[in-house]
Amino acid sequence: MRADAERNRLKIIEAAQSLFAERGIDVTMDEIARAAGVGVATLYRRYPTRTELVAYAFENKMWQFATGARKALDDPDPWHGFCAYIISLSTMQSNDRGFSDALTMAFPTVKRFEAARIQAFEDFSTLIKRAKACGALREDFAPEDLPILLMANAGVLAATGDVAPRSAPRLIAYLLQAFAAPGGGRLPPPPSNRQMFRAVVRLTSPEDESA
Repeated sequence: MRADAERNRLKIIEAAQSLFAERGIDVTMDEIARAAGVGVATLYRRYPTRTELVAYAFENKMWQFATGARKALDDPDPWHGFCAYIISLSTMQSNDRGFSDALTMAFPTVKRFEAARIQAFEDFSTLIKRAKACGALREDFAPEDLPILLMANAGVLAATGDVAPRSAPRLIAYLLQAFAAPGGGRLPPPPSNRQMFRAVVRLTSPEDESA
């Protein structure tokens, strides 16, 4: 890549990250181009759809998401590792509105982004088994409950605005108490992994990709 093309790429990514963090991923491509100081045509040459730009803007954070799951597995106390990971994810959502959106979406055409998601899901599934084996996590908790939790937290963050730093942690605290063994009552079965994947893919609306 030529030096000027690389500079433009970095300016686009930095502008997108800043706007997404502040306002969420519904920022238009025109707004990102203006903030980056590049032409719209230049932006579209590098990132033909907004979906691709969103994925590349949050690729590093997605790997932090995956690395956090691996770090939680290193905790000698599986329940502490489980809780710490959930809290760290909710904090990442609180600090970046755009990443909060991206965490509850799927980008199957952006392979590195999805590779990070898959690694995180596999490590989190192992963490769940360990937390159940030590008797700390209720037996009916499923890996598919994580995206449901993230969607719920994203909704609270969006709805409560300025008081989100107080309201979202209370939601997470309540949920962690509900997840602890033995749990109260029987839960309906969770959606399958395939069903949850299809649900988060639908959040990446084709109509919005080039907006």
